[in-house]
Amino acid sequence: MIYLSAPDVTEAEETAVLRAVRSGWIAPLGPEVDAFEAELAEATGRTHAVALSSGTAALHLALLLLDVRPGDVVICSSMTFAATANAICYVGAEPWFVDADRSANLNPDLLERALASAAAAGRRVGAVVPVDLFGHVVDHDRIDPLVSRAGVPLLVDAAESLGSRYAGRPAAGFGDLAAVSFNGNKIMTTSGGGALLCDDAATAKRAGYLASQARQPAKHYHHTEIGYNYRLSNVLAALGRAQLARLESMIERRRAIRQRYRALLDPVPGVSFLGQCEQHAGATRDNYWLTSVVIEPELAGFSCDDLGAALTAAGIESRPLWKPMHLQPVFAGAPAEVDGTGEWLFDHGMSLPSGSALSDSQVDRILEVIGGVVARA
Repeated sequence: MIYLSAPDVTEAEETAVLRAVRSGWIAPLGPEVDAFEAELAEATGRTHAVALSSGTAALHLALLLLDVRPGDVVICSSMTFAATANAICYVGAEPWFVDADRSANLNPDLLERALASAAAAGRRVGAVVPVDLFGHVVDHDRIDPLVSRAGVPLLVDAAESLGSRYAGRPAAGFGDLAAVSFNGNKIMTTSGGGALLCDDAATAKRAGYLASQARQPAKHYHHTEIGYNYRLSNVLAALGRAQLARLESMIERRRAIRQRYRALLDPVPGVSFLGQCEQHAGATRDNYWLTSVVIEPELAGFSCDDLGAALTAAGIESRPLWKPMHLQPVFAGAPAEVDGTGEWLFDHGMSLPSGSALSDSQVDRILEVIGGVVARA
């Protein structure tokens, strides 16, 4: 089976994990966590990083740190994984969904309308949460000024964009706070894990405190507020350090795979790619986490379903794009500013195997199947 984005683990990761195990630091926290946080902060252009058990935990803590309250609305991308919206519900707030533009990222024009609508309705906006979909960074040139003028905190969901850049700045370097994910299928992994990024020492300290069950500095277990069991283990942090050291080479491998897809599919009418292809040092680039295509069957002669069925029959995993949150039954009735673009992308888009661990022969096999579908169209 060829998977969509399998972990890319080498001898370097094995050595790092063994080092952590032999150190005796097995439980959460420890010297590997401290080092990982420092290295991650530097890589993302932040002053502080707090290593956590998941990207969802990072989003949850970030909303708490931004003082998002029950009854608030949080304006967020509709086209995203459920964790973005779920974390908003964890703090008792209500997600207000904003549709995508044709890049699949949050539409700045619709964001402006959502901010105005929330103000007109007398709703307090606790935060705005744009999502860098599939490693493609949102339009910060337009989004950030809108959020700033509204006087609302910006929480960047960079769970899918670690290693991406926008105008020379790391994706997780934007916003009052940012969250990243190290889930098993991400650009780099700690098996499960994530981090909260910020530029304020007091914020980072409080995040670490809340993530450690809000235990007070006393000889006994003493608690004055509710905390969470969200800290990353020392062993997994060692895995993360080895992955972070290899991040650029893993990004480059994914870029090379995307270029091979483009060489085959760019000439096909009705097929387009989400995100960028070329890497421009110091400017704007994707991390190429997932290569995703949009297929218009009336032009291409085949649909996403046709291509997906052929790949599945050959033992190759593919996946539809995220189903927009405003279409999910659990969020029926939630406020939303939509124009149908996200639904259209969901109906016409899919993600192809993109992992940096893919061998050349596996990529050859994938391209052979796709080429067969194209030839039969």
